[in-house]
Amino acid sequence: MPATVKELSYVGIEADDLDAWSGFAGRLLGLMPARHEDDIRTFRLDDRVHRTIVVRGPRNDLAFAGFDCGSDADLDEVVALLRAEGNEVVEGGAELASERGVGRIYVTTDPEGNRVELINGLKEADTPYAGDVNKYGFQTRQGGAGHMFLLCTPGGGRERMLEFYGHLGFRLSDYIKDEVAPGVFVDAAFTHCNGRHHTLAFAEMPAPFKLHHFLIENNDMSDVGWAYDRIVEARVPLLHTLGMHPNDKMFSFYAHSPSGIAVEYGWGGLIIEDDSTWEVAEYDTISAWGHKNPMELGTSLIELAKRGQELQEAAMKAAAGRAAE
Repeated sequence: MPATVKELSYVGIEADDLDAWSGFAGRLLGLMPARHEDDIRTFRLDDRVHRTIVVRGPRNDLAFAGFDCGSDADLDEVVALLRAEGNEVVEGGAELASERGVGRIYVTTDPEGNRVELINGLKEADTPYAGDVNKYGFQTRQGGAGHMFLLCTPGGGRERMLEFYGHLGFRLSDYIKDEVAPGVFVDAAFTHCNGRHHTLAFAEMPAPFKLHHFLIENNDMSDVGWAYDRIVEARVPLLHTLGMHPNDKMFSFYAHSPSGIAVEYGWGGLIIEDDSTWEVAEYDTISAWGHKNPMELGTSLIELAKRGQELQEAAMKAAAGRAAE
């Protein structure tokens, strides 16, 4: 069996406001802060040195993504396969390996120009993971850092991405095509490289950024609810309210990060136990329930609250009239 990527090891974001990211990721989402320097902030989800890396820059988009190949031999095989397919892959060197906290590292780019770092040996931190805000910890044992939803150039970008990441061992999970507005479709392909339902999803969509969102998965549903309350109370813009997807069964909400990139914060994602029996499906809706547009939902809730108040006032008036008889 050919060597493959084993997991998404870390996500790197380029952002122009690192202090805002520290508050958002640390105090609101409950990630454990690690490095805190002028030009870099890193955050932990487990005992590894980091899973989310935020570096200073103007792009406010994906900066890089690290994929663990599992062993030195597998890393060498994956690199050789990419080179055989005509992709430029360069060795990162000792300085970059130290910066990323890995044993070895190679760097390439995918068809959309995203920086892909192929690594082995993401180091453990010097201290055990301890979450002051997140009570039950994060799910990394069955799939690494989470997943990413990447946007592709219309007119073939998705197929080029599927081919490239197919060389890394990503396998198709399913498709979703949903008309999210009149004549506007989200047509996404979801792929996995381990048991997690998807580590990478791709959709063709004109946008000024490459990364639509990345997922942080919790070990317990309660932490999702508590974080949702913190996000709402802090007036952080929501992309989608609480809901569940039909394909990966993730219970989650989406919040806009300080860079505009969305973060899906969830629990309970489906695990693909056996690829040999997995059947690729096609869905016609992004969400089985929930994940509402906050602005539309807010308008509806205000209207419902007014109607409820009117009904309550009418009931109280009727009760008072009966008591006076």
